[in-house]
Amino acid sequence: MRNAKFLIPGGSLRKEAKAPSNSAWYPWPGDSPGPLAARIDLLSLIPLIAIIALAALVWAFVWAVARDDSESARIKLATDALWVEQTLRFQLGVDEDMLVRLAMDHAGGTEDAVIAARARSHISTNPEVVSILWYGPDGRAETGLPDVAAPGDPALVAQILEVATATSRPVYGNITSKGLVTFGLLLADRRGALTATISLPSVLDRHLPWWIAEQYGVTLVDLSGNVLANRQRLEIDPENPTHVISIDPPLHGTWLRISAYGRPLTFLSTALFGAIAGLAVFAVLAMAILHRSSKRRRDTEMRLWAETAFRRSMEESLTVGLRAKDHEGRILFVNPAFCKLVGWTAQELVGHAAPLPYWDPKYLSETEQRHRRLAAGGAVSQRFETRFVSRDGREIEVEVYEAPLIDARGEHRGWMGSIIDVTEARQAARRARLHDEALARTGRLVTLGEMASTLSHELNQPLSAIASYAAGMLNLMNRQGTDLAVLREATEKLARQADRAGLIIRRIQDLVKKREPRFSNLQLSDVIDETLDFLQADAREHGVRLVRRGPGAGVVAADAILLEQVLINLIRNGMEAMAESGKDAAVTVRLFERDGQAMIEVEDGGAGIPAEMMDTIYDAFASTKAQGMGMGLKICRTIIELHRGHLTHHAACGGGTVFTVALPLSEAGYAQPAELEET
Repeated sequence: MRNAKFLIPGGSLRKEAKAPSNSAWYPWPGDSPGPLAARIDLLSLIPLIAIIALAALVWAFVWAVARDDSESARIKLATDALWVEQTLRFQLGVDEDMLVRLAMDHAGGTEDAVIAARARSHISTNPEVVSILWYGPDGRAETGLPDVAAPGDPALVAQILEVATATSRPVYGNITSKGLVTFGLLLADRRGALTATISLPSVLDRHLPWWIAEQYGVTLVDLSGNVLANRQRLEIDPENPTHVISIDPPLHGTWLRISAYGRPLTFLSTALFGAIAGLAVFAVLAMAILHRSSKRRRDTEMRLWAETAFRRSMEESLTVGLRAKDHEGRILFVNPAFCKLVGWTAQELVGHAAPLPYWDPKYLSETEQRHRRLAAGGAVSQRFETRFVSRDGREIEVEVYEAPLIDARGEHRGWMGSIIDVTEARQAARRARLHDEALARTGRLVTLGEMASTLSHELNQPLSAIASYAAGMLNLMNRQGTDLAVLREATEKLARQADRAGLIIRRIQDLVKKREPRFSNLQLSDVIDETLDFLQADAREHGVRLVRRGPGAGVVAADAILLEQVLINLIRNGMEAMAESGKDAAVTVRLFERDGQAMIEVEDGGAGIPAEMMDTIYDAFASTKAQGMGMGLKICRTIIELHRGHLTHHAACGGGTVFTVALPLSEAGYAQPAELEET
């Protein structure tokens, strides 16, 4: 049980009611109020309607202003795009004019050194010019700046040289993937060609002003949309405003695309709109809250009535006893199931302090100590078992789950207990345990009955030896001069045989005696050795050898007689399986440790367990023997589970079956068996 939240107004206890999301909640549809109770007051909606209308007008005004701002921003973008286009065309014109002047200087006979100096001067002031090359009539570069190996466009040169007459304006070639474009002129008298290569990215970086670069991303793209050159400082959202202008001519198939970095600022972001919108929203919310509050007040009486009836119905329908108490042990609340359990009414119990009338006087001190431990343990759930006495004197065994009682402020006010009557369950468990003990004793008697012939033969041997030694001693005493040493030796042999016979009789008495399980720390190797000694005679009759293997194991908390009964049953099953199979083999008993458990394996080489019985071998009356009762393995499993262990089986590698007993090792002292443990 988790923390239980309760309200305790005026000393009475009521479970905290958490209102659902709607204004009124009713557990059953028939409890809901009628149409008149749920009718909405239309007059109270007039202010709300007025506020909504005002908000709608404000939004309409804002929308109109925002539309105008968007149109202004679109016009500004187009204007700035035209400005950028003119800037690019102007710069390309400057470079074209430089190439034309150089060509005119060359045609006018100006010295090459002067022409080269003028070209270098232009390159230094216009870094976008990557190279200037002079070509001969054969199309080979004769000289160039910075050298003849500078970038050029041989295809463009061949095209220029094929022109019949010289043109006044340069001819442009194709733009490369790196954004380089070459333009050139045919020199006078077809003496060659003059070309210049410029970098479009450098044109954008050098000649676009900073205020354009801050607001827009500028890109040159071809007809396929591939980027030839760009200048942008941020990633551009495809939804942002964009304007596209063609730069053809002079750049073949090239478009200028200019995109704004952000959407244009509108009236929506101004402080004035924020204030108006905030006030409108606040007014709408305020009216909605007031309307909701008034509706809640109208529904409060009906809701409280429905909730009270529903919770009372739940309390009266519960079959588990509920009892709440404060830190001093004073009862705050009991439900009808608890009153029925102990026989006192709620009026008699509520407000009653410890000691409570249903406490068992025999366990009074123990109950008071538990109450003190509960109070000192803090707000932690606890579980325990105890005994109550009802008003008519009947003893009741109960299981109690205590959970912290938390009030609406989150304070720990006491304890909420769920009390379950387990009297019948405990009585049934005790009857089942007595039945299992009787069944185990019956199994031992059956085992002794099956071994009666062997035991009588085993007991006859020491008795015959005793009789022989007694007759020999009489003969020796009747003789004159009998040596006392010889007489002493015969007496000692007689005593040993008497001890042997007494040991056999005591073991039979231990097996058949009716008694409670006695748990103590045992060495399993001693128990196994005694069991094998006890079964040696039976093994000889079956023609089976008993073999002990394994490194041994530690101490376990167990009842020696019950463990011997399990081992006798498993080993005799193995011997009988070996005898029926006709094999000359042995029953092997192994003892070892694994994962903190003592493991005993009993392996035989018989025919094994049929596949159809592998899952039912431990059921009552399930047996693979024609004359078997089918109770031995069921008793064995019950005994092992009493020791908190497990009994399993699997097929052996060479045929036969391996039964495995797993028992927990005893770390400190020994524990009670599972069925006898009290919580």
